[in-house]
Amino acid sequence: MFLNIVLIAVILFLFFLLSMFWPPDSPWAPWWRTNSKTAKAIFKLAKTKRGDLVYDLGSGDGTALVTGFKDFGIRGVGIEIDPLRYFISKIRIKLNRAEKNITIGRKNFFKTEIKNADLVVVYLVPVTLKKLLPKFKKELKKGTKIVSFVYEIDLPLKEYDKKNKLRLYII
Repeated sequence: MFLNIVLIAVILFLFFLLSMFWPPDSPWAPWWRTNSKTAKAIFKLAKTKRGDLVYDLGSGDGTALVTGFKDFGIRGVGIEIDPLRYFISKIRIKLNRAEKNITIGRKNFFKTEIKNADLVVVYLVPVTLKKLLPKFKKELKKGTKIVSFVYEIDLPLKEYDKKNKLRLYII
């Protein structure tokens, strides 16, 4: 019994380690984080205003949305399908007293309506971004901003922050 628990812990640790070097063309979501420095750069690049509605697709532990709330006064919607990351983000939002401004849904972002967004934030692999492109074109209103961390989207690039690996697109 003890050996089984140790073996499971080792396997989980190895998966976590592997996610640090995840291949960008993989269809699976690695455990990548957006730190608060990068989150601040995202909101500056998008020229985010107080009250803007930000959707974070694959919101992970909620760092980007909480940073946006605290430093820029955004309202946020996080979409995270992974139960552990969802739970962590719920705790982070509660600890930062942001429950009135940020909601997290444990959902599939392909099946979630995003039409009200002023800004969409993504840190997703290229395969997923390619699949999201029709959704962006169909649902997002003219003028909606998209900021992608690290990877390109097949849309006209408006601005590129090379230092922070951020790309700004406007529908």
